[in-house]
Amino acid sequence: MDTNLIPLYITAATIGFIHTLFGPDHYLPFIVMSRARRWSLVKTAVLTFLCGLGHIMSSIILGILGILLGIGVMKLELFEAFRANIAGWALIAFGFTYFVWGFRRMLKNKPHKHFHEHMDYISHSHSHSHTSEHTHVHSKEKRDITPWLLFTIFIFGPCEPLIPILIYPAAKESLIGVLGVTIIFGAVTIATMLSIVIVSTLGINFIPLQRFERYSHVLAGGVILLCGIAIQFLGL
Repeated sequence: MDTNLIPLYITAATIGFIHTLFGPDHYLPFIVMSRARRWSLVKTAVLTFLCGLGHIMSSIILGILGILLGIGVMKLELFEAFRANIAGWALIAFGFTYFVWGFRRMLKNKPHKHFHEHMDYISHSHSHSHTSEHTHVHSKEKRDITPWLLFTIFIFGPCEPLIPILIYPAAKESLIGVLGVTIIFGAVTIATMLSIVIVSTLGINFIPLQRFERYSHVLAGGVILLCGIAIQFLGL
């Protein structure tokens, strides 16, 4: 291994970790949607991995094309900023839409009582809701498109530090340097995403939140909406 590349590899790992940790959009959408949609831990982890892979690969491909075609860093940064703008607004739109849908579902699912009087003049009441969260085995489940929406948003979302800070300095060293930096950055980013999502999901499952189940979709939409706003207007 070229010792001149070691500081670059350490930088790649450090930036990958910090970039992911301080970017709530990298993990919060998966955590809240997993709870709201009742995904299994395996499904949540697989979706997180695929979205993280798509998120990184889009910037890697763009960066390598920039190196091969001799495109300037500034031009690539402008294009990455354009992609980030699309991803930010897409996340806001998705969060807002899901929040509204969840709010309407919450209102329809409001528990209420019905009173019945039998012929023997004995009355009783029972509580129920019209749209329960469980699904009967004989009912046809609607296809869940939220994983595809999240994956599409993450494809558009660029890894901003990857091109200007990592790929181009590595390209000045060697092709092996480019490969090493991208692999280390990608592996650390995805590992950080998976670690936060899995630990948080397992932790939430231990918290008794049954009385708040009817609010789960509203909360999920609200969290994703706030993530989009934080990205678009606060630069997180």
